Amino acid sequence: MRHRARTDAGQAFPIYVVMVAGLLFLAFVFFAVGKAAALRNEAQGAADAAALAAAQQTREQLGPLFFASLPMKMLDPFLRAHPVAGCPAAYGMASANAAHVTSCEPFSGGLRDRIKVQVKGNDPVDSPVVPDTEDTFPETEATAVIEFRCPDWESADFNDDGVQDMYYFSCRGGEMLQIAPSKPPLWSKVSKILYDVHLVDN
Repeated sequence: MRHRARTDAGQAFPIYVVMVAGLLFLAFVFFAVGKAAALRNEAQGAADAAALAAAQQTREQLGPLFFASLPMKMLDPFLRAHPVAGCPAAYGMASANAAHVTSCEPFSGGLRDRIKVQVKGNDPVDSPVVPDTEDTFPETEATAVIEFRCPDWESADFNDDGVQDMYYFSCRGGEMLQIAPSKPPLWSKVSKILYDVHLVDN
């Protein structure tokens, strides 16, 4: 009986080894999946930050062009054609968030311009149990818009010389804004009233 018990224990030992090995393998696989998900979330955060930075930089750069469009009543053509040029900020922001930009595409659309940024994370999944993950990097994208918030406005030419002396803007949320083209305010004070920057679904 004792000999049989020892034989059964000896036969069961390899089974335990296989079971433990299998559990360890599953644990490594779950770890790899979790790491991949975490890296993708980090990359998505980098993409969001990069797209917003590009949109904010574009808004900052619009000031001189915006004010130049006012005196001769050229605001309409400006809004239809002004450039989106904030991609340099996207590269810096992605780098600060452990990623790099693989594509930055601006789309001018008048009152609502878009910047689509694609990024790749700098850290690979690199799982010891999942093949080819040492060269697998998370990739994702984000899109931000620069949206004109004051589509209703009117201008006044007080001395009938063809030069507009005052603009009156009615903005979303009930905000009102007056701008004299001859004495424009600091762009930093009015840019966030005139333009909203936010993320949108791709």
